[in-house]
Amino acid sequence: MTIAALGSHRATGQTITEQFGAFDAHNPHVYRALERMAACRLAAGATRIISLKDLFEDIRRQLPYGAAGLNNNFTALYARRLIDDHPHWADAFELRRRRAA
Repeated sequence: MTIAALGSHRATGQTITEQFGAFDAHNPHVYRALERMAACRLAAGATRIISLKDLFEDIRRQLPYGAAGLNNNFTALYARRLIDDHPHWADAFELRRRRAA
């Protein structure tokens, strides 16, 4: 199967940020679930960095039909949004410099 057939940004003509914006606008429950899960882990005394990929897998298990289209490319964008909304959580997530839009 080609990359274009997999629905990459090259096939859609959208950047990852644009794809994220569209997904997030149509699936606000995903962000609320990530926010709730991160808050629970921090309240439970999480001492290690919270992995957004791990939270994504939890969402896929808990909301199997409500997470359709959840792309692993969105993990960094969700982490940045969580930090923007909850600056006191900044140390809970490891961020890297973005290379692509």
